Amino acid sequence: MKSKTAGRVGIEDVAERAGVAISSVSRVLSGHKAVSESMRKRVEKAAEELGYQPDHLAQSLRRGSTRTIGFMIRDIMNPFFSIIAQSCEIELQKSHYSMILVNSGGSETNERNNLNLLKSRRVDGIICSLVSENTVDVKSNLKNFNAPVLLLDRELPDLKTSSLLCDHASGVHDAVSHLISEGHTRIAFISGPRNIYVTRNRLEGYERAFKEAKLEIPTDLVKLKDFSEKFAKEETLKLFQLPDPPTAILTGGIGPSGGALYALKDLNKSVYTDIKFIALDEWPFFDILSPNLMSVHRDPEIMGKYAAKLIKELIDGGAPKTIVIPTVFRNHESLTDQGFGK
Repeated sequence: MKSKTAGRVGIEDVAERAGVAISSVSRVLSGHKAVSESMRKRVEKAAEELGYQPDHLAQSLRRGSTRTIGFMIRDIMNPFFSIIAQSCEIELQKSHYSMILVNSGGSETNERNNLNLLKSRRVDGIICSLVSENTVDVKSNLKNFNAPVLLLDRELPDLKTSSLLCDHASGVHDAVSHLISEGHTRIAFISGPRNIYVTRNRLEGYERAFKEAKLEIPTDLVKLKDFSEKFAKEETLKLFQLPDPPTAILTGGIGPSGGALYALKDLNKSVYTDIKFIALDEWPFFDILSPNLMSVHRDPEIMGKYAAKLIKELIDGGAPKTIVIPTVFRNHESLTDQGFGK
């Protein structure tokens, strides 16, 4: 039987084709449980024959919900964030939510525009990986967003939001302590700006390891500005021009790790023989391409699942909460023990 082609197929057309009341069609298409199996099959068959497509805007206006979640990502080019977003979307789909992904590209201006866009789309909730925690108008926009907000590895104490944080300090502390136990005291740390939780938390673990070892913190080797490859490469090259260059490097994030590795390649320095190198975050094929590279690992798939769980709880009326995901220092021996690089 041919689908209706003149004009948009409505719910009344489905009801007429199925020979049932419009209210019955509404219950079937909304997934209402109080519908007989024979009624459900009759309505679904009629809808398929007519090529019926639900009017999501009209449905949203009726129920006051769009069944969409906004996900504002800081850098979509970073594969770590892409994995989080994908994992989150898969989890949201299980509850029949769609996800709108917007990319700020590290720009606070883009971030403001993206928040306005998501507000205009009337999303039911928003997950944010903010560029900065200090942008006044962004904080004001979030405060007046009129929908639940989940912060991803960010802290805004003045706002009533849920937060999904990582315990970066623990993993970094273990990594630096490991290097110190091997005799390293000139340990460089290259990462993003101090005005976000992830950098502050990593720096806390870095400094704590030195204090526990009763060693002076090499502040001249701490380079914090942004997460770009360019910044990390330039700073790494500068570090090796110092009279007392580093013997080990920690890089906070995938961008800084890539930039530092490019610099070390230009300097003809090997991460296996010339300098100790620890990446804070891993990237796809990390273990295949560099099985002996040390890292501080956090699981992006787990983060995506928890992000979906937390935002749904807020939408359902739950109180704001904070969940902290652990990080793990992976040295050469632990990689071998877990089967990596074999």
